[in-house]
Amino acid sequence: MNEFKIIRTKDRDAVLQSLRAGVVPRKGLHHIQVGRSYEVNALFKDIERVTEEGSFIRFIIGEYGSGKTFFLNLIRSIAMEKKCVTVHADLSPDRRLHATGGQARLLYAELMRNLATRTKPDGGALAGVVERFITEALKSAKERDVSPDTVIREKLEHLTEMVGGYDFAEVIAAYWKGHDSGNDELKQDAIRWLRGEFSTKSDAKRALGIRMIIDDANFYNMLKLMARFVRLAGFSGMVVCLDELVNLYKLSNTQARRSNYEEILHMLNDSLQGTAYGLGILLGGTPEFLYDTRKGLYSGLVDFTGPIIRLENLAPEDLYVLLTKLRHVFAAGDPQTYLMPDDGLHAFMAHCHQQIGDAYFRTPRNRIVSFINLLSVLEQNPSVNWRDFLGSLLLKEDVNPDFEGLELEDETLEPAPLSSNHASMSNDTDDDLTVFKL
Repeated sequence: MNEFKIIRTKDRDAVLQSLRAGVVPRKGLHHIQVGRSYEVNALFKDIERVTEEGSFIRFIIGEYGSGKTFFLNLIRSIAMEKKCVTVHADLSPDRRLHATGGQARLLYAELMRNLATRTKPDGGALAGVVERFITEALKSAKERDVSPDTVIREKLEHLTEMVGGYDFAEVIAAYWKGHDSGNDELKQDAIRWLRGEFSTKSDAKRALGIRMIIDDANFYNMLKLMARFVRLAGFSGMVVCLDELVNLYKLSNTQARRSNYEEILHMLNDSLQGTAYGLGILLGGTPEFLYDTRKGLYSGLVDFTGPIIRLENLAPEDLYVLLTKLRHVFAAGDPQTYLMPDDGLHAFMAHCHQQIGDAYFRTPRNRIVSFINLLSVLEQNPSVNWRDFLGSLLLKEDVNPDFEGLELEDETLEPAPLSSNHASMSNDTDDDLTVFKL
C-alpha cells in the first residue's frame, strides 16, 4: 500500500503557480513547510491565548528572503483552523498605521477586504461573519422564545462600553433591520461602513443615521471592536497580520515615522496589559526596521517569550528538505513519477553554490523558481536526462528591492514628542532610537 497521500491537482497547481511567480501560495503551505518548529510552537500558544480571550503581539523579523511572508501565511492558516478570523495587509506609502491623509483608513479597508475564515480563506468574509452573528442571534431568540431584536441588543451591549462601540453596534443593528425587512441596500451600506469605505460623515448619516465613520483617528479602536464582534458571532478571536513594516522605516518624514512607531507601541502596551480581548497581532519586518538605532523601532528582546521572533535564514539541510517537498508536490504526491533522483537534488544544490555561493540557501526564492522551472522542462522533455539541463541553468542572487533608491537623509522636521506611557525620546532634530520597556 502506498504510504504517500496523493495531492489534488487543484492544490498542486495552486502551489506551483504561486512559487513560479515568486509569491507565497495561499493554500497548501503544509506541503512545503520546512523547519521553524520552535517558532510555530510559540505562535501556536499565542493563538491558543487568543481563543481564551487573551491577546498577543509578535514581531516577525528576518532578512530579505528568509521566509517572513511564508511564515505569516502559515500562522494565518493555523489561526483559521483554530476557528479564528484573520485579516492581513501589506503596509505601503498609501497604507500606514498612523496618518492624517486617509492612509490609516485605507489600511483598515484593505484588512477588512482580506478578512478570512476557515470556510472562506481567500478573503471577502466580512458579510458572512455578520450573517453568522444574525443567525446565532435568531437561534438564541428561538430557544429563549424572545424577539430577535432583544437578543441582538443584548449581544451588542458588550460593544458599547468600548471607544466607538455605540456607533459600531448601531451599524450591526442597521444590518439586522435590513435583513429583517429585506432591504438589501441598507445591508450593503452597513457592510460598507464596517469596511471603512465611507469617507465623509454626511454620507454615513444619510445611509445609516450615524455621524461617525472609520477614519485615521480610530483605526486601532475599530480593530479591537471587530475582534470583540467576531467572538460574539461565534468565532474564537481575530488575528491581524501586517507585513512589509520596512515601509515605515523608509518614511523620510521623521514625525510621520515616529507617529507610526508610537501606534505600534500603543498596540504593544494593550497586548501586554490584556486590554485587547481576543486579538492577536503579527508584524513582519526586516532587522533594519527594528534594530536600526537611527530610524528603527529598537528592542533588545530576542527570545520566544518576548514579542520578537527572529527568523534565521535556512541552512543547506533545510533547502534540501524543501527541494524534496517541491519534487513531491510537482509529482502530485506520487513517488513513482519523480522527475529527479536524490542525486539530482544534491547536484542542483552544488550547481547553485558554485554560481552564487552561500546565498543559494540563505535567500532561496530564485532557487525555488529555478528548480520548479527545471522540473517543468524535464516534464516536457521526458527523454532528456536532467544532467543535460543542469549545466546550462543560470542563477542570480536575490536583491532586496526595499532599499533601492532609499534616501539616507531625513527632512529637517522637528519630531513630535511621544507620550510618556508609550516611549521616551530626546527632542533632538536628528533621528534617535525609539526605546520601549516591557
